[in-house]
Amino acid sequence: MAATAQAQPNIALVKYWGKRDTRLNLPVTGSLSITLDALWTRTRIEFDASLRHDELRLNGKEDPATLARASACLDLLRRRAGTTQRARIDTRNNFPTAAGLASSASGFAALVVAADAALGLTLDRRTLSMLARQGSGSAARSLFGGFVSMAAGQRDDGADAVAQPLLGAAAWPLAVVVAVTSDRRKHVGSGAGMERSRRTSPFYPAWVDSAAADLAAAQRAVQARDFAALAELSEHNCLKMHAVMQSSRPPLLYWNGATVDCMQRIRALREDAGEQVFFTVDAGAQVKAVCTPDAAPRVAAALAELPGVAQVLSSRLGEGARRLDDSEAP
Repeated sequence: MAATAQAQPNIALVKYWGKRDTRLNLPVTGSLSITLDALWTRTRIEFDASLRHDELRLNGKEDPATLARASACLDLLRRRAGTTQRARIDTRNNFPTAAGLASSASGFAALVVAADAALGLTLDRRTLSMLARQGSGSAARSLFGGFVSMAAGQRDDGADAVAQPLLGAAAWPLAVVVAVTSDRRKHVGSGAGMERSRRTSPFYPAWVDSAAADLAAAQRAVQARDFAALAELSEHNCLKMHAVMQSSRPPLLYWNGATVDCMQRIRALREDAGEQVFFTVDAGAQVKAVCTPDAAPRVAAALAELPGVAQVLSSRLGEGARRLDDSEAP
């Protein structure tokens, strides 16, 4: 009763910020993302009847907060398998954790795929997406590769709040350059931040009301491979979300000075140098530059030279979560 799985983080181009149900992690709006290739989480899980409680090591260290969320997610799979056996979980990221790079998305996607295999459930991807969402809202999207669309759903039980593939990675092979401007954990986690915005931001209703139109426009741009349309829409959607964050009380300011410098440099690369590139920023200080593969080296070099950029990571679009051979365990 053991298995190893790998999942990649996903970067939302049309984002969700706010939940209609915090217990089931039901998003108030739909979203659209791209799954990365070079960044990954690898998780090995082993169910052991001798354990009295679940155990988890993240990057070699115990992490009680992550353990509590992982145990709750595993309970969903244990009930389906008809077992109460506790599990030993060993998970590792090859990128900064809880720093705005979607480590929870790849982490919970890898967890449910590994647990499904270890328990012999063989659940379909739609069901795994639903289960992963209850661990982390964005994890539902990391079950799939390339461009992924996530539905907010309408059902109270969340059965229709699932992700589905929109376009494969090979069908529009874009690149992503990540400027890491901080490796510190976020001062306010995404879940708590969403609730603060929902309760206090005067812009929150407008954010929700405009989401469906943004998602539909982005889906059309992806299906048409219209880079300019996707660039304009994604930057607009990103800045709207951060306006909601920054207008919350107290404000949620995830950016630092280097974050702003990176966004300005990316705009200059597009508007002055003619590069096909645009930015997006999630709940963190890291800036993701989405570009054509030929532009990636120039974009990476331009961002790396900025003060405050500690590291630049480059990736193509990748595949969804999958089981690995145990020789590849973390």
